[in-house]
Amino acid sequence: MSVRAHRFSFAVVNLFLRSLLFSAGMLISVGIVGLAIVLSFFLPFLYRYRISQLWARFNIWWLRVTCGIAYRLSGTEHIPDRPVVVMAKHQSTWETIFFHQYLPPLAWVLKRELLWLPFFGWALALLRPIAINREAGTSAVKQVIRQGVKHLRQGQWVLIFPEGTRTSPGARKRYGVGGAVLATHGQYPVLPVALNAGEFWPRRGFLKYPGTVQVVFGPLIESAGYSAQELNQKVEDWIEGTMTQISTVPVAAPSSTSG
Repeated sequence: MSVRAHRFSFAVVNLFLRSLLFSAGMLISVGIVGLAIVLSFFLPFLYRYRISQLWARFNIWWLRVTCGIAYRLSGTEHIPDRPVVVMAKHQSTWETIFFHQYLPPLAWVLKRELLWLPFFGWALALLRPIAINREAGTSAVKQVIRQGVKHLRQGQWVLIFPEGTRTSPGARKRYGVGGAVLATHGQYPVLPVALNAGEFWPRRGFLKYPGTVQVVFGPLIESAGYSAQELNQKVEDWIEGTMTQISTVPVAAPSSTSG
């Protein structure tokens, strides 16, 4: 084996062992904190949420220690002190953990099947997410609006990934209009967020690569005076425009128009 091939093999094994160590810590912490949240069902919501944030903070720290993935923030001055609809790029599991530990209490829009998982799903249910049936179409959008407005009025922010699923670095999917409909219906502003976490923690990938995730919070986009489609386009334009600046992978043109 050549020296070059030997070094390559060592690097891959090193990445694998580091990723395995992180995954072990993540799974163990899920079990411990998930059980703690379930057992604290009688406590006020904010207490349960703070417990869940301990899990998120641990895993962001543990990821840096084991896999060398750090992050750099820009635009934090745009984060308001009032409830908003957060609409963000979605490339990795990383941002789901990061947002949970960094932002005020969030209501996640997620598929309802996750709530059926023992302990993990039960703990999720106690954190007041917006669990939808993705196959329900218009009915799911109405559910997001109804529950989202309720959460926002109670002071809980709502996080939506408008592309629906994780995308590979450089990829771009149609932006669903649900988040914009919620914002315009309730007259809440949108906080757009661009990030490139998929370059270091790929979707459907086990190996995690060292580096620094760029997270950019954009200026608030007020919903007043816009239709849902117009607001959605403004959010998409800002996120995708910012992605061209922070991504090391060329960003593709949209596969179809927003709707």
